[in-house]
Amino acid sequence: MKKLIGLLMLSMALVLAGCGDDSVKDNTPKEDNQTPVSSDKTSAGKSKDVYFRDNEAKLEDLKINIKETKVIKVGEEGNEYGENPVLAIWYSTTNLSDKDIDPTTAWIAVFTVIQDNNPNAINELGITSSPDDRFLDSQLETIKKDGTVENAVAYELDDLETPVTLVANQGYDGDELGRQDYEVK
Repeated sequence: MKKLIGLLMLSMALVLAGCGDDSVKDNTPKEDNQTPVSSDKTSAGKSKDVYFRDNEAKLEDLKINIKETKVIKVGEEGNEYGENPVLAIWYSTTNLSDKDIDPTTAWIAVFTVIQDNNPNAINELGITSSPDDRFLDSQLETIKKDGTVENAVAYELDDLETPVTLVANQGYDGDELGRQDYEVK
């Protein structure tokens, strides 16, 4: 069942790969390990602000607000069956378009989660079971235009020392919008 959900999420993430405008110009680093991206003009001349800062990722088609992060130890509520502690993230997703967007696929399409504790390779963390049963029935709901749906995800941690970096991208293979570090201690 877990594999089926994972495959479903991956296929839906590919659908959202096109979310966002791929003409981002400025990736100038900012204080507090946040990287802003400047506004860009579309062919219609309208300004499109895309960014990830202050726990908010905004793309052309959607906005994700991170509400809370928490480390959940093995055996605690939200990580009853895991073998390692997890970083749980509660967030809301707002659909800014007429596209079919759900909160889980949007998250997977936008964010890469890294725990940089390997000197030789990028250590991307794997998504695991939802840490909050309240969202089991709504995690794949289609969000109406201008509607907002809450959800939660969890990532299996490799250690409880190294901060986790969330990297927001403009869709699955899009340009980086910014990154923020989250403590796991």
